[in-house]
Amino acid sequence: MKRVILGIILISLSMSNFAQTTNDVLNLLIKNKSITQAQADSVRAEAAMRQQEMDANKKSYFATTGRPFQMTGYTQVRYQFQQQTGKIDGFDIRRARLDFQGNVNPWFSYRLLSDFASSKILLDAFGEIKLNDYLTFTIGQAKIPLSLENQVPDRQLELADRSQVVEALVARSTDVIGNQNGRDIGVQAGGSIWKYANRFLVDYQIGLFNGAGIDVADNNNNKDLSGRLVVHPLNGLGIGGSFYSGTGFYGTPTATNHVRNRTGLELNYENHRLLVRSEYINGKDGAVNRSGWYAETGYFLIPARFQLLLKYDTYDPNTAVSKNAITDYVIGGTYHFNHWSKIQAAFTRIKKEASTKTNNYGSIQYQITF
Repeated sequence: MKRVILGIILISLSMSNFAQTTNDVLNLLIKNKSITQAQADSVRAEAAMRQQEMDANKKSYFATTGRPFQMTGYTQVRYQFQQQTGKIDGFDIRRARLDFQGNVNPWFSYRLLSDFASSKILLDAFGEIKLNDYLTFTIGQAKIPLSLENQVPDRQLELADRSQVVEALVARSTDVIGNQNGRDIGVQAGGSIWKYANRFLVDYQIGLFNGAGIDVADNNNNKDLSGRLVVHPLNGLGIGGSFYSGTGFYGTPTATNHVRNRTGLELNYENHRLLVRSEYINGKDGAVNRSGWYAETGYFLIPARFQLLLKYDTYDPNTAVSKNAITDYVIGGTYHFNHWSKIQAAFTRIKKEASTKTNNYGSIQYQITF
């Protein structure tokens, strides 16, 4: 009899919580006078020992959380070969990210995105309040609404590297305020309006930000304003513009407050095989004017598998200085093994107006997601 009771309990244990299910089953048996209290205590002890054995042999566990959430992530492993004297070829872990997203209810959601590659850094940390398709509020640390390419996630880029002008003027690697991964802390509103033929004709975003970057307190009393507007006259086509108006605390040898403004124009067309994308961005950092643009095209020679890519990318870090521009000519390709794994390869020929040195480089990058 005891073995039968224990078997029933062990089956229950595999279906529900141990403590609650064991007591419920035993109390019901005692109430129906099927077993005595002493028998119940003996079964509890043996069931507890069996549960410990089951836990010891488990290979995975469920996480107990306040609400359901989705966890995804990806790793990018890169090999670079350099033609510039003094630079060393080699492998690196470019990105290693964990992404947590969830919905509290149909109106409230959140996201936490962290990178564990070169240094542990918090990228996204925000909550969203979605009233409808026309209006969503984003509060916290997120991408600023400036530039089309800035909105494309790193794991979805067609080429492994972003454009020079985006890196320099959209709070990325060579911006005067340092590499903020295109993000800042603040509040923004956005949405899509005027629906026609099952698509929205206009997307918009506008936000107010500290202007100091990610995961830090503001360093001046000025708050920065940024916005982006994109119209879709045809299916797959987007034409738009964006701006950033702010004050940055930067400079050497002593950092002070300077104007940090940007304006941009963008065009993007995509269908199941063809990609055409271009952007122009102008920036003013203090008394220095900077500008650049790129044009990129891609075509799937093998649908959904192999994409051939070409890019012209030019940037002038100071328009008042002659022969100062840098132009990249890029040819590359991406092969998608499936929806969670791909390999990207590209060769970049660099032409500097002020130098005849060879700075060309190539890269191969493997990405796997989960």
